[in-house]
Amino acid sequence: MFISYFTERPYQDPNSGFFGGIGLPLTDLSLSNKEYNPRIAAALHERYFEEMQRVEEVGFDGIILNEHHSTPFCMAGVMDVEAAILAQITKRAKIVLLGNILPIWDDPLRLAEELALIDVISKGRLVTGWVRGTGRESISHNAASPYNWERFQEAHDLIVKAWTTDGPFRWEGQHFNYRYVNPWARPYQQPRPPIWIPGVMSKNTVRWAAERRYPYIMLATALEPTRQSFDYYAECAREFGYEAGPQNIGYNFKVHVDETEELAEATARKYIEGPSNPFLEGNQGIVKPYLQNLPGMTSRTQILPTGIDPAALAARGRSSPAAAGPPPPPRGSYEDLTSKWSIVTGTPTTVIPKIRHVLEYLRPGNVIFWDGDGAMNHDDTMRSLRLFGEEVLPAVREMGKELALTSAFEVDPATGKEITPAE
Repeated sequence: MFISYFTERPYQDPNSGFFGGIGLPLTDLSLSNKEYNPRIAAALHERYFEEMQRVEEVGFDGIILNEHHSTPFCMAGVMDVEAAILAQITKRAKIVLLGNILPIWDDPLRLAEELALIDVISKGRLVTGWVRGTGRESISHNAASPYNWERFQEAHDLIVKAWTTDGPFRWEGQHFNYRYVNPWARPYQQPRPPIWIPGVMSKNTVRWAAERRYPYIMLATALEPTRQSFDYYAECAREFGYEAGPQNIGYNFKVHVDETEELAEATARKYIEGPSNPFLEGNQGIVKPYLQNLPGMTSRTQILPTGIDPAALAARGRSSPAAAGPPPPPRGSYEDLTSKWSIVTGTPTTVIPKIRHVLEYLRPGNVIFWDGDGAMNHDDTMRSLRLFGEEVLPAVREMGKELALTSAFEVDPATGKEITPAE
């Protein structure tokens, strides 16, 4: 099993009505950057880098970075800069990017150079991941959303060829044209760094990833549609001539560990306070569907194998309607999110069996714990990391062995063969 740590690195300002505690309703893509204080941001970046160093120290295998644009819930508009810094201030943990938004790049060759340089500086610790992005990113960077899927695929093909083919060569494509492709920065890992594909419930993307035998990472989605997406990956894999295993799939979910049950609950409630991810129910964000669901971003006719409409489940953490009985807690409330495993919290004693339930149900070999988010402060994060290192990570590793949850670094996702240190 490969275990990583993730946080959105939110912009927090306790003196602002928008960014402290419960705060004011924060409508996505509506808040002016006049609210951004560079001095506060500098302190926050320092805090998050300190926490990432601690992530490595307590024994996590990887540090996950992502990026979003024009929004306070994620401070990283350019995560490759963060990755370059991590390449120098960490020594062992892999730097996993989930991920670069390929369709907004007008010069993907420049991205190939950036990522190769990060891989060189880190001495081969880069795991690159690519996403199609959301309407927010297309709007923020003036990208033509109807061509989102085409640009994603062509940019991917160009970058992989730039990494794996000796230059110079020409590239004449539908969206990108280069008279001279000969990047001097080549990846440290040969023939290229590992490629992971993060997503939610896009049937197109799941099939595309399975065809290329790339690990597909589900991002904080509800358990049942997540398992159905993994089943669909396995179905596609058989169609393409191989059997997918735990090494081909990964899952990112919110887990906070604390010293007492009372403190764990009080802290975990902060997931849905402050500038937490606007795609998650129960937070202060309000997504504008007419901006996020631009033409070309999703298929309006695509249905997952068991008849689940991805658009109906696009908000992470949703579940099917409740059966008859007592009324369920309000959707998006802390009680709702914990009841359906969208937030897992407690002391090590109570958290470990909850994690086991998720791992037994989904069987991912690549596991990402999402913590330190929303309105959580530095002390909240550091307490959780200490307990992760002392008790939770050792127990989860034993679970991984018992359940045979092999990671993408133990079994090659492309061949199904065991990876030895010599390789």
